[in-house]
Amino acid sequence: MSDVAVAREDLESRLEEYRTELTGYCYRMLGAAFEAEDAVQDTMVRAWRSLDRFEGRSSLRSWLYRIATNVCLDALNAGNKRARPMDLTEATPVAQARLQERDEVTWLEPAPDGRVLPATADPAERAVARESVRLAFMAALQHLPPRQRAVLILREVLAWKASEVAELLSTSVASVNSALQRARASLAESAPADTDLADPLDEVQRRLLERYVAAFEGYDMTALTALLHEDATLSMPPYDLWLRGHDDITGWMLGVGEVCRGSKLVPVVANGTPAFAHYHPDPAGGFVPWALMVIEIVDGKVSGITSFLDVKRWFPLFDLPERLEA
Repeated sequence: MSDVAVAREDLESRLEEYRTELTGYCYRMLGAAFEAEDAVQDTMVRAWRSLDRFEGRSSLRSWLYRIATNVCLDALNAGNKRARPMDLTEATPVAQARLQERDEVTWLEPAPDGRVLPATADPAERAVARESVRLAFMAALQHLPPRQRAVLILREVLAWKASEVAELLSTSVASVNSALQRARASLAESAPADTDLADPLDEVQRRLLERYVAAFEGYDMTALTALLHEDATLSMPPYDLWLRGHDDITGWMLGVGEVCRGSKLVPVVANGTPAFAHYHPDPAGGFVPWALMVIEIVDGKVSGITSFLDVKRWFPLFDLPERLEA
């Protein structure tokens, strides 16, 4: 093998080292797991094709982030914006609740931690990374203009220096600082709600989740109500319906949601928070995919349940089985 071929093979290996962190960056920018993976693949292809123009004046990592940022900005400038049901309408009383799919809405998507969060031994870095992919934070990012979003993520999440961000965006440090200030102000106006991160070592959280599984699988609405905040929310993308309050949530589950009686929950982690793969009873026996259920917890109770229903997309992404046997 020639020296050039060896060098290119070594560089390709080095490019792959950045795939996960770049996917996390693109996911925060775009709000969509599959679009993020496509953006990173596009970044890798562009990098590979332009290796001859990489002069080493910046680090390989910085160069890749520059390419990835341009890919994401191009996508966002095309008008893509993602939302949660609560971004679009007021909560619906359970007596008036109807499932209505909005084809024109591009929904905020979940992501498995392993696809978007690189491994790190630093607990503080790990916490910041997981905080920044929570659904509430991701939804807040969607309200920022694309370049402000990039500046905020690079400065506040990835801890880049203002000068590094300015070089990446081909702008001035003053411009970067101004964009960061405006982004912070926008987030402060509608600050994303705090939610607990998934922590298998947190005994209180573990017991809460065990009780949640027992209540849901046993379809015990009294027990479930005791675990929900009074103003907890339930949403079910791709439907625009969302409910607020434990009475409306349990009312829904005892009405239209009654079909979920007898379901099974399998624990996973999504967006830095606890989640479950929700399997529905199959009349032929066993259980089939029904929803990816992302749980938000505040002060020892469940504050939000988001059931992503497009299981043909989400279950393979989370490496979940196609069915459970009885």
